[in-house]
Amino acid sequence: MAEQNLGPRDFFAKEDAIADLGLIACPGAEELCKLVDSHLVRWAREVGNTDVDSFIIPSDCPRFQSGDAKGLVKASTRGDDLYIFVDPGNYSVTYQLFGYENHLSPDDHFQNLMRLIQAVAGRAHRISVIMPSLYGGRQHRRVSRESLDCAFALQQLRDVGVKNIITFDAHDPRVMNAVPTMSFDNVMPTYQVLKCLLHHVPDVSFHKDNFMIVSPDEGAMNRNMYYSSVLGCNLGMFYKRRDYSRIVNGRNPIVAHEYLGESVEGKDVFIADDIIASGESMLDIAYELKMRGARNIFTCCTFPLFTAGLEKFDKAYNDGIIKAVLGTNLTYRKPELLEREWYYDVDVSKYTAYFIAAINHDKSVSSIIDPMTKIRTLLDKHGIPMGGEQ
Repeated sequence: MAEQNLGPRDFFAKEDAIADLGLIACPGAEELCKLVDSHLVRWAREVGNTDVDSFIIPSDCPRFQSGDAKGLVKASTRGDDLYIFVDPGNYSVTYQLFGYENHLSPDDHFQNLMRLIQAVAGRAHRISVIMPSLYGGRQHRRVSRESLDCAFALQQLRDVGVKNIITFDAHDPRVMNAVPTMSFDNVMPTYQVLKCLLHHVPDVSFHKDNFMIVSPDEGAMNRNMYYSSVLGCNLGMFYKRRDYSRIVNGRNPIVAHEYLGESVEGKDVFIADDIIASGESMLDIAYELKMRGARNIFTCCTFPLFTAGLEKFDKAYNDGIIKAVLGTNLTYRKPELLEREWYYDVDVSKYTAYFIAAINHDKSVSSIIDPMTKIRTLLDKHGIPMGGEQ
């Protein structure tokens, strides 16, 4: 089988599956789970499994008024190959706590995941976790006397029998070193982002005289270097100059963003990062690039959180500072964000479904992780040379 041409028939031959497939959505992860399920059901029907309506196994995590909770799986999972979806960043899920409405925190979401794993009670053939945004992923290293939440959570999942972790654009993928014997796939939605950008802006030119990639900081260099390499355009970067004499909100405050790279004057600029939280750093960089003569500025993030609201981005768009923000559907997006003219939603559900189908049939995921063939086809379709072929 040519790995770059994976299709439904490669995955849904019944005799090749290691076990019957089952999907479980933790509270707050239902949207992505349903989208992935729709792809899997369609593929199953294409190869003759017409009796398949859904792979989703009903579940719940009900809570008492005191805040105590339990995990509940509402159908048998004995012998199933289970994939449990969890979205630690979905703050929209609420419950009643002593008469007050309380929003689930990342800690609550992680505990719900552990509760559902307990509810399965070891009867599944195998358990994999689809956690697009790693719980505690931003606390990835110890600077002083600090907890290592992400590493500890991964070890807990390993200890309760989880065999595979699938995550997207980890803040620091080296956190996988905490569980070196457990399967850990860190996936980058590069192809899906480029496809979305070309869909909305089909006339964009990636020629290095017209287009440039800029990394927002040194931590985001790898993902921006990848975009720069496949598109064959030049790369610049900002680094954050911090005030190490004081701490604000647990971090040393940023004094300034300093730019390293060639001139951006007259060029379209693409900036990719893993998270837009408050968005202040991204906007600071956009304003700085605009002052340096950049033409259109496209910003991209895997997890569009917008913790400080949308007003500053509305203003930046109306003032002509940013052209668009691309974000994926791998985490909760507030409804008003999806209505914004400047926001382009990147669907990654089909990509996730390919992962699940491949793992369920014990097939290699190498070609799924490395999307070079699909990117080449996409660029060829739009008449865009790839890499150094300008």
